[in-house]
Amino acid sequence: MRYLINEDMSLCTEADVERLLPLVSRQRRDYAMRYRHLFGRWTTLKTYEMVQQLLQEEGYLATIDDWLYTPEGKPFIPGGPCFSISHCKNALAVAIDDRPIGIDIESIRPLIPALVERTMNLDEQQLIASDSDPARAFIRLWTRKEALLKWKGTGIVEDLRGTLSEISGCDIRTWDGKDYVVSMAIDKG
Repeated sequence: MRYLINEDMSLCTEADVERLLPLVSRQRRDYAMRYRHLFGRWTTLKTYEMVQQLLQEEGYLATIDDWLYTPEGKPFIPGGPCFSISHCKNALAVAIDDRPIGIDIESIRPLIPALVERTMNLDEQQLIASDSDPARAFIRLWTRKEALLKWKGTGIVEDLRGTLSEISGCDIRTWDGKDYVVSMAIDKG
């Protein structure tokens, strides 16, 4: 398992978008340019550059042109390694492995009680409420759930309140950045 985290959001410039555009397929360029805002274009291009870097470092011959999507929207490389991509306003994260993998990164932001109630079971809600930093505690749990769903390849299509209590088949690792949290779910197999 390999991963990269990019915290240098100062690279989010029109000049870097222009630098990245020729490095991706026409399909990826068209996809990136559908975003009206610079941030969407740049994160789309930069995370793919990061995955390509990991692929090359690991000796894979796959390129951006080889990437396809499942009906649920999970990107994959036919016959290649599994990978996952995530971004937030403070950082970008990508991971690859030969086994199924999911990564999520989220910025720490103010806690929204209605979101906590909608996405966390009672035990998780109590854990968040008793933590010295409830906003960070919520993001830790949220990233764990989203990484798990990315590992499964489903995205957010199920009731999030039960997700973590039903884990089987993967390990989830979580760590804190300065102003974000990252979680990665990886196949136990």
